[in-house]
Amino acid sequence: MPELPEVESLRQILARSAVGRTIVSARIGEARLRKRIVADFASAIAGRQIVRLSRRAKYLILELDGGHVMLVHLGMSGSLTHRGEGFIDAEFDPKHDHVEFALDDSSRLVYNDPRRFGMMRLVARAALADAPELKGLGPEPLLREFNGEYLAAKARGKQVAIKNLIMDQRIVAGIGNIYASEILYRAGVRPTRRAGRVTHKEIERIAIAVPVILRAAIGSRGTTFRSYRDSRGQPGRFAARLRVYGREEQPCYRCSTPIKNVVVGARASFYCPKCQK
Repeated sequence: MPELPEVESLRQILARSAVGRTIVSARIGEARLRKRIVADFASAIAGRQIVRLSRRAKYLILELDGGHVMLVHLGMSGSLTHRGEGFIDAEFDPKHDHVEFALDDSSRLVYNDPRRFGMMRLVARAALADAPELKGLGPEPLLREFNGEYLAAKARGKQVAIKNLIMDQRIVAGIGNIYASEILYRAGVRPTRRAGRVTHKEIERIAIAVPVILRAAIGSRGTTFRSYRDSRGQPGRFAARLRVYGREEQPCYRCSTPIKNVVVGARASFYCPKCQK
């Protein structure tokens, strides 16, 4: 599933290529996504200019003139590509091109989603903060409000595993399974530890590791294992830099101990039994 780095990378690329463009028309090939696209969606955005792109957690926000924003979630297998002259679409099965926006420069924004777990809907800009998808989300992990003191307060007395705590979108927004494993490896904390038993020093290390790992992943355009592609149709490059995720029984890069995989909260969780305590 695309996480914060993939969505932020997508936002940065689209901010350069799509902002200022006008949506001439929209084609809805399949409305049955995670949330069904409403019947008047295409007509409501026709003629609207994309004035800004922002992000909240794992949601991409396309701000349009006229007082509305388009809220997009890529689900587990979705991609939003900007297809113009020279774009190679061999990676994308056209039967999964469920939503297509024709832009005023003859390029197209295409939402492709084989598993249809994504979503796309219009929200009034004034009501965005109260949208059910965004309401109740924790702070952005790349902003100052997320720090060791904040995380320590949230962890205090909690019986939940520390990995589940940092993946709780109400605690911190945007961290998913891949990056939680990488963050905890960098911090030297085992994912199964009860959050309330993690020391303040360890919590500080986790809080420091969060933006380091996320920014590194953003710089590599995220992680691709199977289907994720950025807006240019290119895979993310961060998979080559993963230290533990997906490396079960392979040697730890620090100590050569085989990486272990344990299920935490129904998710595969990779760690080094020697480097992570």
